[in-house]
Amino acid sequence: MNLFNRRAAQRIALVSFLLAAVVAPVAWFIATESAEDEVVSLAMEESRRFLRHFDAVELAGPEAKVKAQNAAMTLSGGLFDIAEIYDRSGDKLAESATDLGEIVENQLPKHGLPTYTSASYESLQLEKDRWALRVFIPLRSSEAGQITGYFEGVRIVPEWQRAEIESSAIKIALIAGLAALLCGAAIYPIVVALSADNARKTLEVLDSHISMMEALGRAIAKRDSDTGAHNYRVAWIAARIGEELGLSGGTMQALIAGSFLHDVGKIGIPDAILLKPGRLDENEMAVMRTHVALGEEIVTGMGWLDGAHEVVAGHHEKWSGSGYPRQLAEEAIPLSARIFAIADVFDALSSKRPYKDPMSFEEVMDILRKDTGAHFDPGVMKVFERIALDIRQKLQDSSENAARQLLETQIRKHFTTS
Repeated sequence: MNLFNRRAAQRIALVSFLLAAVVAPVAWFIATESAEDEVVSLAMEESRRFLRHFDAVELAGPEAKVKAQNAAMTLSGGLFDIAEIYDRSGDKLAESATDLGEIVENQLPKHGLPTYTSASYESLQLEKDRWALRVFIPLRSSEAGQITGYFEGVRIVPEWQRAEIESSAIKIALIAGLAALLCGAAIYPIVVALSADNARKTLEVLDSHISMMEALGRAIAKRDSDTGAHNYRVAWIAARIGEELGLSGGTMQALIAGSFLHDVGKIGIPDAILLKPGRLDENEMAVMRTHVALGEEIVTGMGWLDGAHEVVAGHHEKWSGSGYPRQLAEEAIPLSARIFAIADVFDALSSKRPYKDPMSFEEVMDILRKDTGAHFDPGVMKVFERIALDIRQKLQDSSENAARQLLETQIRKHFTTS
């Protein structure tokens, strides 16, 4: 399992467990409330039906107390442990309770005269872990629908019913939690598939970027009578220095692209000047120096190549401020350009050219050290010295194809992660 898949699995699992931890209690609460509502609804409906049948809704006249007492006694032996019936003024007409009802009656909260106009209930946790449901029902006449009295009943939910409600609620909670986990398990392969597809497309885009960069590099090399190996080598060297400095992501990508395309502006320099075998005069040098500005124009606005701008614009600046075109000094020069300056000179001195043989490693390093503080950033140079010999050994007598492969490894390493 690759790093992305492992992280995706961990994050989806975490979210799934958190979701299950939230959903399960909510589902349990809703299921418990629903079961409680069902018990109360049944009690309310049955009590209404019974009272209508018992003709207790007409709580007036000389027989009102007798009717109410008979109804209360019957109700207290069925759905309720305590049954109380009041007239329309709120005066109690009758009360009846089972043995358990008498035990818990003093535990019930007191309230004033009944004045409610709609049915309601309250759930109460009593002593000894008893659970009581207390219902309040206004009694209405069958004709005008006016309130003629009130019924209040208390049901002590039996253990078997509590166990049944809790068992049902736990099952629903487990199902909800399991559904959350299964949802995460179902999402994971979809995320992995989408990620693989995205990675494939990213590599396709990267390949096209590499091809475009190489095409530009070859065009530069052909115009400058070079093999193109220098561009591969110098970009790889710059990347190695960047890694030693801890660069990554977009900063490293910009360094690699800029180092490879540092001389892209030479495409616009006339052959008479670019290919002149002898020394350039002052006017010709002025034209040659315009390749920096031309290079900036080429890479600016080219999407992923925008990052190359810093090296292209600053690769001829010097630490002392004596470079061109802007005479930037020290840390005003972008770090990527300071890194490239060392990589460029190191490779130029270490490589064989038609007009010269490669210098020895010691000679190259002596020249670089002498120019440190004038041409090169002392801090970057100090870091480079740690890896210079290893770089020289890897590039010694390397072909253009070998240099290309080295750079491609760096590109795939740094351009496929952010």
